[in-house]
Amino acid sequence: MGLRDKYSKLIKLAGESDISDLSITENNNILYVSGSTTPAVKHELWKIYNEIDPDMRAGDLILNIEEKEGGEAIYEVKSGDSLSKIAKNYPGVTWRSIYEANKDIIKDPNKIFPGQKIRIPG
Repeated sequence: MGLRDKYSKLIKLAGESDISDLSITENNNILYVSGSTTPAVKHELWKIYNEIDPDMRAGDLILNIEEKEGGEAIYEVKSGDSLSKIAKNYPGVTWRSIYEANKDIIKDPNKIFPGQKIRIPG
């Protein structure tokens, strides 16, 4: 299995996402993926990488994704989510900052519902 086959799910997401200066190259049996995107897209790419290589021991992928400044992400609430649980996935974001960014949607920070689409401040 080639690297592009192994990481096809990650490559597909990268190609379909808003990633500036996306570069996907292979050199000496290492796949290099680089670019700049929102924290949410970066998080999803790392999540897929962790599914493919949970121990991150293969050493055959260099994922160099930078975060764009001021990028606001949209997150769809899933069953079992809370604002603090969601905030843990976004460095520098707190449950309160998510609540403040979504006061028009969220009336009580303790009551969010699956399917709601909320803004994650960048």
